[in-house]
Amino acid sequence: MKPRQRQAAIIEYLQAHGKGSVEELAQHFDTTGTTIRKDLVALEHAGTVIRTYGGVVLNKDEADPPIDHKTLINTHKKALIADAAVRFIHDGDSIILDAGSTVLQMVPLLNRFSNITVMTNSLHIVNALAEFDNEQTILMPGGTFRKKSASFHGQLAENAFEQFSFDKLFMGTDGLDLNAGVTTFNEVYTVSKAMCNAAREVILMADSSKFGRKSPNIVCGLETVDKIITDAGIEPAFREALEAKGIEVIITGEPHE
Repeated sequence: MKPRQRQAAIIEYLQAHGKGSVEELAQHFDTTGTTIRKDLVALEHAGTVIRTYGGVVLNKDEADPPIDHKTLINTHKKALIADAAVRFIHDGDSIILDAGSTVLQMVPLLNRFSNITVMTNSLHIVNALAEFDNEQTILMPGGTFRKKSASFHGQLAENAFEQFSFDKLFMGTDGLDLNAGVTTFNEVYTVSKAMCNAAREVILMADSSKFGRKSPNIVCGLETVDKIITDAGIEPAFREALEAKGIEVIITGEPHE
């Protein structure tokens, strides 16, 4: 694992565990304490973590890491989830794509569709879709630009989504709790709520590390979610609990209709 990838994964670990010692991190990432200490120095200089005696905690102001860090975490799992998600898109569909790193993996696969309407608040996604040589319709809300996620938020963005009705929303998450529902570290999460309200079907894309994790802000309850696409790491009991709530759970690698 390259240093930048490992450092992004350390942030993910701290999001899940709150803190960690050098020894715990070295064991978790199968590397040396010296290597971990170098990573922690780099993260501390970036303002992402606060080092303590023998360990590290996440800087509370950096609990929601930049999108370019998130794209380095669980990349292979996210790519498989994206590939499964694209199978639910058909020419003629109108879809919403959120600004999450898992959803971003879908974008190169959308080149095959010539007659879809895509609305997103992600500048990265708009720029990528604009490169395609097809007849896709691209919609983007106004709002306040947030550099960390390279996306637009605020009342203008929320109002824009409220003006439309879409077939499907493809959405990522920082955490999924059986009681709280879909949660995020992102403090400007209300635009995600507006996306949920604008779509007839909500499809959640989440690798299994997100299950059982509760982030501070609630985007929507599980009753809003129609499908969840994840990897084989999901605990069977968690899958059963989701299915008992009427959610279709799609596991990458498993055959499905």
